[in-house]
Amino acid sequence: MNDRPDQWKVTTHDWSVAVDRAHLATIRANARTYLAGGLQHCVLEVLAYADEEAEALGRTGAAVITRHRDGSISVADDGRGTETRRDDRGRMIRKPVMATEDVRFFDAAHPPLLPDGLPRRGMSTVAAPSRWLEHTNRRIAGSWTQRYLHGVPSNDLVELPPRPGAGTTVRFLLDPDLGMATELDTGLLERYAHLTVELRDETGAPDGGPASGDSV
Repeated sequence: MNDRPDQWKVTTHDWSVAVDRAHLATIRANARTYLAGGLQHCVLEVLAYADEEAEALGRTGAAVITRHRDGSISVADDGRGTETRRDDRGRMIRKPVMATEDVRFFDAAHPPLLPDGLPRRGMSTVAAPSRWLEHTNRRIAGSWTQRYLHGVPSNDLVELPPRPGAGTTVRFLLDPDLGMATELDTGLLERYAHLTVELRDETGAPDGGPASGDSV
C-alpha cells in the first residue's frame, strides 16, 4: 500500500501518530489503575490480540509465554504478524500499537473485561510501564523488530532476515520500581477461546514449570 499514514483508515490505532507521549505518561502516572493486575494483566493484554488474530483467521492459534532469566517475559504467537505497510516515500511503518492508544478500548466507558476481570485497555498499557519492550513481527512481506523504553521507540524499525512462518513476539521487562505483582496464574492464561497457551520457564525453576492452575 503506497500512500500516506494520515490517509490510512483508523481501525484500532491511528497510523498517522507514531508516538503519543502524553498518553504514555498518563499510563505511567496511573500505573496502579491501568495495571491493577500487575504482570498477569500485562500478559493477558498481549494474549487478547493473539486471540483476536486467531479468531479473524478462523482457527485456533498458539501462543508461547516464556519467563526469561533477566526477569523479562515474552509472548509469541503464530498469527499474521502486526500489520506493517509501506508509505509513499518507501518507508516501512508498523501499526503503532505500543506507543499510541487503542481507540476501541482505552477511553471506552465499558471496555471488555480480560480473564482477570479487569478492563482491556490495549498494548500501550504494557509498553508504558515497561522498562523496555521489544516488538518483533514476522509477515509474509518481511520481518521487523523495534525496541521501546517506557513505550517510546528507542530506534527505527530494524528489518530481520527472512524466516519461514509468521507471528508476533512481544518481550518486556515490567519496571520493578512500580512494585507490581509478578505472579502468573496459568488457569487465567488458558481462558481464551481461540488460543492454546504454553508456559515456559527459563529461570531455572526446579520442577520444570508449573501445572495448569498454578502460579509461577
